[in-house]
Amino acid sequence: MAWQEGGQCSIGLMRARIAWLAGAAGAGVAVYRKLRRVPGPAEDPRAEELRRKLDESRTIVEEREEFEAGETPVDEVTGPEAEVEDRRKAVHERGRAAAEEMRGPSPD
Repeated sequence: MAWQEGGQCSIGLMRARIAWLAGAAGAGVAVYRKLRRVPGPAEDPRAEELRRKLDESRTIVEEREEFEAGETPVDEVTGPEAEVEDRRKAVHERGRAAAEEMRGPSPD
Protein backbone atom coordinates (compact mmCIF):
# COMPACT_ATOMS: atom_id res chain seq x y z
CA MET A 1 0.00 0.00 0.00
CA ALA A 2 1.01 3.54 -0.55
CA TRP A 3 1.55 5.32 2.72
CA GLN A 4 1.36 9.09 3.08
CA GLU A 5 3.41 11.07 5.42
CA GLY A 6 1.94 10.67 8.79
CA GLY A 7 1.31 6.95 8.37
CA GLN A 8 -2.08 7.02 6.60
CA CYS A 9 -3.04 5.00 3.54
CA SER A 10 -4.38 7.10 0.61
CA ILE A 11 -5.90 4.20 -1.36
CA GLY A 12 -8.94 3.89 0.94
CA LEU A 13 -9.74 7.59 0.56
CA MET A 14 -9.48 7.34 -3.26
CA ARG A 15 -11.78 4.32 -3.35
CA ALA A 16 -14.38 6.17 -1.30
CA ARG A 17 -14.15 9.21 -3.61
CA ILE A 18 -14.45 7.02 -6.71
CA ALA A 19 -17.48 5.23 -5.21
CA TRP A 20 -19.17 8.57 -4.45
CA LEU A 21 -18.45 9.87 -7.96
CA ALA A 22 -19.72 6.67 -9.59
CA GLY A 23 -22.89 6.77 -7.46
CA ALA A 24 -23.48 10.43 -8.31
CA ALA A 25 -22.94 9.73 -12.03
CA GLY A 26 -25.35 6.79 -11.91
CA ALA A 27 -27.97 8.89 -10.11
CA GLY A 28 -27.48 11.66 -12.68
CA VAL A 29 -28.03 9.23 -15.55
CA ALA A 30 -31.15 7.82 -13.86
CA VAL A 31 -32.59 11.31 -13.33
CA TYR A 32 -31.74 12.30 -16.90
CA ARG A 33 -33.53 9.26 -18.31
CA LYS A 34 -36.51 9.83 -16.05
CA LEU A 35 -36.90 13.48 -16.99
CA ARG A 36 -36.03 13.12 -20.65
CA ARG A 37 -39.15 13.24 -22.75
CA VAL A 38 -39.22 10.59 -25.41
CA PRO A 39 -41.19 11.87 -28.36
CA GLY A 40 -43.85 9.44 -29.53
CA PRO A 41 -43.81 8.18 -33.07
CA ALA A 42 -44.95 10.87 -35.47
CA GLU A 43 -48.30 10.27 -37.13
CA ASP A 44 -47.81 9.26 -40.73
CA PRO A 45 -49.92 11.46 -43.01
CA ARG A 46 -50.88 8.40 -45.06
CA ALA A 47 -52.23 6.57 -41.99
CA GLU A 48 -55.66 8.20 -42.03
CA GLU A 49 -56.10 7.49 -45.74
CA LEU A 50 -55.12 3.85 -45.21
CA ARG A 51 -57.59 3.54 -42.32
CA ARG A 52 -60.34 4.96 -44.53
CA LYS A 53 -59.52 2.51 -47.34
CA LEU A 54 -59.51 -0.38 -44.87
CA ASP A 55 -62.95 0.60 -43.59
CA GLU A 56 -64.24 0.82 -47.17
CA SER A 57 -62.86 -2.62 -48.02
CA ARG A 58 -64.53 -4.10 -44.95
CA THR A 59 -67.90 -2.72 -46.02
CA ILE A 60 -67.36 -4.04 -49.54
CA VAL A 61 -66.60 -7.51 -48.18
CA GLU A 62 -69.74 -7.40 -46.04
CA GLU A 63 -71.84 -6.29 -49.02
CA ARG A 64 -70.36 -9.06 -51.17
CA GLU A 65 -71.09 -11.72 -48.57
CA GLU A 66 -74.64 -10.41 -48.25
CA PHE A 67 -75.07 -10.48 -52.04
CA GLU A 68 -73.62 -13.98 -52.38
CA ALA A 69 -75.87 -15.27 -49.60
CA GLY A 70 -78.85 -14.67 -51.91
CA GLU A 71 -77.35 -16.63 -54.80
CA THR A 72 -77.59 -20.35 -55.33
CA PRO A 73 -74.17 -22.00 -55.58
CA VAL A 74 -73.42 -23.85 -58.80
CA ASP A 75 -73.02 -27.12 -56.92
CA GLU A 76 -76.56 -26.88 -55.57
CA VAL A 77 -78.26 -26.02 -58.85
CA THR A 78 -80.32 -28.92 -60.13
CA GLY A 79 -82.14 -28.89 -63.39
CA PRO A 80 -83.93 -31.44 -65.48
CA GLU A 81 -81.55 -33.35 -67.71
CA ALA A 82 -83.88 -32.95 -70.69
CA GLU A 83 -83.61 -29.16 -70.49
CA VAL A 84 -79.82 -29.35 -70.53
CA GLU A 85 -79.90 -31.75 -73.47
CA ASP A 86 -82.28 -29.48 -75.43
CA ARG A 87 -80.02 -26.47 -74.85
CA ARG A 88 -77.00 -28.47 -75.96
CA LYS A 89 -78.73 -29.51 -79.19
CA ALA A 90 -79.82 -25.93 -79.87
CA VAL A 91 -76.27 -24.65 -79.45
CA HIS A 92 -74.93 -27.31 -81.81
CA GLU A 93 -77.58 -26.51 -84.41
CA ARG A 94 -76.74 -22.80 -84.28
CA GLY A 95 -73.06 -23.64 -84.62
CA ARG A 96 -73.66 -25.86 -87.63
CA ALA A 97 -75.86 -23.19 -89.24
CA ALA A 98 -73.19 -20.54 -88.69
CA ALA A 99 -70.54 -22.84 -90.20
CA GLU A 100 -72.72 -23.52 -93.25
CA GLU A 101 -73.32 -19.81 -93.68
CA MET A 102 -69.58 -19.11 -93.59
CA ARG A 103 -68.87 -21.79 -96.18
CA GLY A 104 -71.32 -20.18 -98.58
CA PRO A 105 -73.68 -21.87 -101.04
CA SER A 106 -72.70 -25.35 -102.12
CA PRO A 107 -71.55 -25.71 -105.79
CA ASP A 108 -74.28 -28.29 -106.58
